[in-house]
Order: sequence, then structure tokens, then C-alpha cells
Amino acid sequence: MTDQTPTTIQRARVSRRNPTNAEGRMWSLLRDRRLRYKFRRQHPIGKYVVDFACPAIQLVIEVDGPSHDAEAQRVFDEARTEYHQQAGWRVMRVPNDHVYQSPGEVEAAIWSVLEP
Repeated sequence: MTDQTPTTIQRARVSRRNPTNAEGRMWSLLRDRRLRYKFRRQHPIGKYVVDFACPAIQLVIEVDGPSHDAEAQRVFDEARTEYHQQAGWRVMRVPNDHVYQSPGEVEAAIWSVLEP
């Protein structure tokens, strides 16, 4: 995808400097190749910025807070997911509360995608 814009890149930089608590916890699991693969945080893919991306296997991980329960946000998320899937990426969505309450299960779910 080559439709990145300076605005998208700037949004990614700002988001990297201001992660949510759940994103911070997820990053501590993904960083430094702890799951054998290199992940990037707040990574621009086309016209969107994703929470985490592993370009080597084209995997996107999105950490979703309560705002993603709203109907308008769900519609937007579905469009984003479809956009990424059309570009060849797999998309995994993880609710915030799972990151906080069940980090072992989140890690196991990620492993099941990494090593099917």
C-alpha cells in the first residue's frame, strides 16, 4: 500500500508517544522479538495506523477499548479490517480487558496465529 500520507505518518508518531495503558502492556509482550517475530507499534499501513504490525507475516494486532463497542466505531473497524485484509494482512482484535485480565490467554492466542 503506497497511499500513506504525511498526516498518517505524523498520527503514528504521536500515537507512539502516547500509548494507552493496554497498548503499553501489549507492547511489553510483543517488543524485542519476545514472540520470535519483530512487531512495530503504531505502524502506518496505507491510510490507517494500526496498533501493532508484524510485516514479516503480515499480521495486525488491534487493542480495542470500550469506544470500539459503539456502532459507528464498529462500522469503521470493519471497514479498516476489510481494507487490511484486501491488502493481504490478517487482523487480530484483542479487547483491552483481555490484555489486563488474561495476558497469558492473549499470548496463547497470538501464538496460535504465529504458529498455526
